[in-house]
Amino acid sequence: MAAGGFSKLPNGTVVVALNLPSPAAPDGSVRVLVHAHNRARALTRLRNLGLRAVYLRGNAAPPTPDEITAVLHHPDGLIWRTAPVPGVTGGADLPQELWHPIRALLRRPTAQT
Repeated sequence: MAAGGFSKLPNGTVVVALNLPSPAAPDGSVRVLVHAHNRARALTRLRNLGLRAVYLRGNAAPPTPDEITAVLHHPDGLIWRTAPVPGVTGGADLPQELWHPIRALLRRPTAQT
């Protein structure tokens, strides 16, 4: 089960945040943010992209204010980055990763000929 949560915005829309297993690295995970009219539509957006087994149970890891700002300023309203490892704080040697559009995560590697 993926950790996640949501925040309802003053205009009635929601931002849903989920930690999902990374398709590229089996031992890592990614933090996905979705902006939608409601929680059901946010999860539907992810399912329509091929992430079929995505569910939100509870509100254990809601999006931070910085994450909400990032997803609101993205034209697609659907972004991701590598999830932080619990217990490890960022320092000078761990730069903050930028947010990526969801198509960068779902892109299939091209076949080498």
